Amino acid sequence: MTQTSASISDRVYVWAWLPDASEPTPVGLLLRRDGTGLSFHYGERYLDRRGAVSLYGPLLPLRDEWFEPTGDLGMPGVLRDGAPDGWGRRVILNRLTGTRGMDADVAQLDELTYLLNSGSNRFGAIDFQASPVEYVPRNEAASLDDLHEAALLVEAGELLPIGLSDALLGGSTIGGARPKALIDDGDQQWIAKFSTSSDLYSVVGAEAASIELARRAGIDVPDSKVMRSLDRDVLLTRRFDRPGGGRRRMVISALTMLGLDETEARYGSYTALVEVFRQFGNQPSAAARDLFQRIAFNIAISNTDDHLRNHAAFWDGRHIDLTPAYDLSPMNRSGETATQAIAYGSSGERGSNFASLLGVCHEYGLAAPAARTIIDGVISAVQDGWDDAADLARLTSIDKGLLWGRQFLNPGTTHGY
Repeated sequence: MTQTSASISDRVYVWAWLPDASEPTPVGLLLRRDGTGLSFHYGERYLDRRGAVSLYGPLLPLRDEWFEPTGDLGMPGVLRDGAPDGWGRRVILNRLTGTRGMDADVAQLDELTYLLNSGSNRFGAIDFQASPVEYVPRNEAASLDDLHEAALLVEAGELLPIGLSDALLGGSTIGGARPKALIDDGDQQWIAKFSTSSDLYSVVGAEAASIELARRAGIDVPDSKVMRSLDRDVLLTRRFDRPGGGRRRMVISALTMLGLDETEARYGSYTALVEVFRQFGNQPSAAARDLFQRIAFNIAISNTDDHLRNHAAFWDGRHIDLTPAYDLSPMNRSGETATQAIAYGSSGERGSNFASLLGVCHEYGLAAPAARTIIDGVISAVQDGWDDAADLARLTSIDKGLLWGRQFLNPGTTHGY
């Protein structure tokens, strides 16, 4: 579909994979009603359908009404979760306009253009189509090396050849700003994360080590592996929203669960997220405990980019359940003082420090001894597993020396603990 044909439309149709379904169903319409934002309405036939489920009951219940955009997102947050983010928008911009480079102005294209020109293998179980009756997937298979080459060209500001452009388009809907692509390996699907020319150390290796350490700490994480492509390491993580057999699982970001847009994200908190799980969660106490453990782990590895799109929940039509942890990526830091992206205490506590986290454990339904056991378990897993995890992640001795004691278990994390 060309930029022109996508841009002249004022609407897009929303399709979704219902629980246990292997084919998508048309569920509703996104319409530009006021000249800017996109409003959503369930289709009449879908509302009458036996077995219909809401896309997310707390915010988009099955009702015959228009649902307005969430804040500045331009559409309801439930649907924005399936739209491309920074990296995907640069890929689409490169393909449609020839505008290139990591600093390209993605505001050149409107939201409908991005929805109708991005790949169909989106985060979660929704897709956007030009037709309410004919589903046309936008996916192209390619090898890891071809996808890697395409990502390098986008990063370097080079125009993509049409074949590589089609292949890279498939991964344009996976969130985040770093180069990535989707790999289809039979009934398994993987997200490939690539390094960039500006990396000061092996960023993909550091994340790979973090995933392994989280696994050893007892945190639910997706399968992962490090592979070589074009003489560089690439991190592959298995998609947790693809259970196989053509099925897709509905996934809601924490940003959406809190009803916020990107400009309001700073007002969100882990404790507010706990309250959402207490209202709508399948196992609210377990979710609160798991969130506490994930905060402790993010502190341990200096993942201070733990923003609200880096947490999510499965939605089954009735309840939410935490997804596996993802984007466990240590951030650059110097010194011993750092803060988390999201406050973990109701009074705004966000220091990257175990003692501070322990002080708010009651907000997660935890007594101090139980909370200390969780934190101690995280610390032990990182200390005891570091060498093995670093080797599995193919970190060099230089990178290991750079990361240990700076990103991984920085001394500031244990002050007062």
